[in-house]
Amino acid sequence: MKYAVSACLVGVNCKYNGKNNRNEQLLSFLKDKDYITICPEVAGGLPIPRACSEIFEQKVLNTKGQDVTEEFYRGAKKELKRILKEKIGIVLVQPRSPSCGCGKIYDGTFSKKLIDGDGIFVKMCKNEGIQVYNIDDFVENMK
Repeated sequence: MKYAVSACLVGVNCKYNGKNNRNEQLLSFLKDKDYITICPEVAGGLPIPRACSEIFEQKVLNTKGQDVTEEFYRGAKKELKRILKEKIGIVLVQPRSPSCGCGKIYDGTFSKKLIDGDGIFVKMCKNEGIQVYNIDDFVENMK
């Protein structure tokens, strides 16, 4: 089984704030696995750091009021293409993100309120029949 993993989860400083979400349990799990790292937002041309973004009414807007929907879709398509080419079986993603959120995402008001839904990249993966798990659920099931 080959995995794709949100780059921030393995310690790459690619989050909107220039930091990462390094997950030691995940790194332990991956040590003898075949995997690639992905970051749809960076692949779409967004800088590090960048203004925080959320999905609101089918658009991705950032805290500066800019519409970055195009960049999010561009990056999601690029990373999906890589995943299909690499024949990835499972994608492990960072929760709540407008790209990688799986099951729950922020509501677009920048108030930290969660709603049911998937990020743009996750939706594309699911539409291709690729299994996607947010890291919190995946790590919990590893126990």
